[in-house]
Amino acid sequence: MSMSIEQEIEALNEVFGIPGVVEISAGNGGLSRVRITSPAAEAEIYLHGAQVTAWKPEGEEEVIFVSEKSTWVDGKAIRGGIPVCFPWFRDKVDDPKAPSHGFVRTKEWELFSVAQMDEDIIVTLTTTGDDASWKWWPYEVRAALRVTVGKELRLELTAANTGDTAFTFEEALHTYYRVGDAEKVSVLGLDGITYFDNMDGNREKVQHGDVHLSTGTDNAYQYTEAALTLIDPQLKRRIEIEKKNSSSTVVWNPWAQGAAKLADLGDEEWREMTCVEGGNLRVGAVKLGPGEQHTFEVTMRVLPA
Repeated sequence: MSMSIEQEIEALNEVFGIPGVVEISAGNGGLSRVRITSPAAEAEIYLHGAQVTAWKPEGEEEVIFVSEKSTWVDGKAIRGGIPVCFPWFRDKVDDPKAPSHGFVRTKEWELFSVAQMDEDIIVTLTTTGDDASWKWWPYEVRAALRVTVGKELRLELTAANTGDTAFTFEEALHTYYRVGDAEKVSVLGLDGITYFDNMDGNREKVQHGDVHLSTGTDNAYQYTEAALTLIDPQLKRRIEIEKKNSSSTVVWNPWAQGAAKLADLGDEEWREMTCVEGGNLRVGAVKLGPGEQHTFEVTMRVLPA
């Protein structure tokens, strides 16, 4: 006899809960989430998609944006937070019917471990391919996301080839940063970098100066592992973003025109968000042979503007 959601959450708390610091509870839509309240930060991670939906370092405002119109349903993506895009990015090139951004962001991951290290809380979630995903991507893979919550937020995504066939994949941590006004933010660290402009037929272009948003933007920057800074004059802060083993950076905002086409994003919510995403895509796609694994990570911290 299968357990109810309430029984599952109670069982997870018995194994992984840390009184007063880490609690597993029912979140929006009844979906299971890990809630962290430590002296260093507050955060929230849904098992659905292994998706971080909140991070608030001590003394700071909320860093992560989530749409008020997001759906919270098994099998559908959460709009906002930090979706895990894997094993492809955007539409699957050889199958337009496959789910956008891969299949792991719309399934429930397994809570693997929770640890406390000084002021940091480390949460690891895992998932594998299954009958539902093999029709889209017929390879044996184990993905693990290790989230370190503290004064900094670090996400480490590991893909392991557990089968006997090599495969190539794309990946991204599609971070929605909460901003005061998207028209006033700037992204530093991409000057001189070549990118593909998805708003202009993926034409190859070169970034000149800092990135300033003035219209719908969907740029995939290539061959760049440089650190990035998101300057937010409205909220009087800057967010520093470091990457490791990540050769791609995506900057995205749908603007008013794009937001109007998204049922799970309010018409004016584009102003409150800017996505700056580390990953490996297009020319940066990763090839893994049998028994091999690959880890990339993104670390973010908040500083005064």
